[in-house]
Amino acid sequence: MTPVTKAYFQLHISVFLVGFTAILGKLISLAEGPLVWWRLLFTCLSLLLLPRIWREWKLLKRKTFWSLAGIGVLVAIHWLTFYGSIKYSNASIALICFSTITIFTAFLEPLVFRKKIKRMEVFLGALVIVGIYMIFRVSGEYVTGIVLGIIAAFLAAVFTIFNKKVVGEAGPNMITFIELFSGFVFLSLLMPWYLQVFPEADFMPVKVDWIYLLVLSLVCTTLAYNLGLKALKHLSAYISNLALNLEPVYGIILAYLVLKEGKDLPLEFYFGTAIILLAVFGHVLSGRLMKRKRPQIL
Repeated sequence: MTPVTKAYFQLHISVFLVGFTAILGKLISLAEGPLVWWRLLFTCLSLLLLPRIWREWKLLKRKTFWSLAGIGVLVAIHWLTFYGSIKYSNASIALICFSTITIFTAFLEPLVFRKKIKRMEVFLGALVIVGIYMIFRVSGEYVTGIVLGIIAAFLAAVFTIFNKKVVGEAGPNMITFIELFSGFVFLSLLMPWYLQVFPEADFMPVKVDWIYLLVLSLVCTTLAYNLGLKALKHLSAYISNLALNLEPVYGIILAYLVLKEGKDLPLEFYFGTAIILLAVFGHVLSGRLMKRKRPQIL
């Protein structure tokens, strides 16, 4: 197996594992608050075992630390809304809504970096709105889950853009650890209020939840992240981004196979899903075509 072939395999395993997080979120009996708290705890503990963490810590600047800590709070809220979307609807709808992250990024990134918004991205954004509207019409009982899913996608787009600003200021392991640990601290402070507002939410996992949480944290988070980093050494950013957009596709297929979701949904639901996925992949492909058309400066 060549290094490039191995990288393709690692990348798709990484994306597949990330897509499986929604399935585990549905299988775990805990509400979104305790679920995210335990996921953050186990993931942070596993990251501490990586030797590079301690070497990178010595080179970290104070300003960078606080920037990453702020992003970590956004990550924690994103996970809360994403798993809330799963709990209030199902894994398929949450993943469909999350796939809109690409379109949110297309609009937010030019605003943050003061660039011009492209007409194609406006058109694709309009397509996404049509797709979401169609899903809303046939999934009225899942309105709360759909809204939370869209908020989760928006927050993911925001912290991804902010990450681009600080990505060169620390190593990837350190960035991940600080963000997730900051999210863990934030959620720990929030948890007493959360449990007071939702007294029916159990904090301690049941027996099978421990297994699901460990798989979610160690396999679908830490392992998936490391596989993705290894693949990037041999693959282009375009290939990586295209594969990442397959996450909701893998997740929806898994939800259908594992959770038996979507069998009773009307055809209009699948049309809405197809429109959203078409817009997402259309954005990636249009970006690739624009790069090819640009004149090379020698």
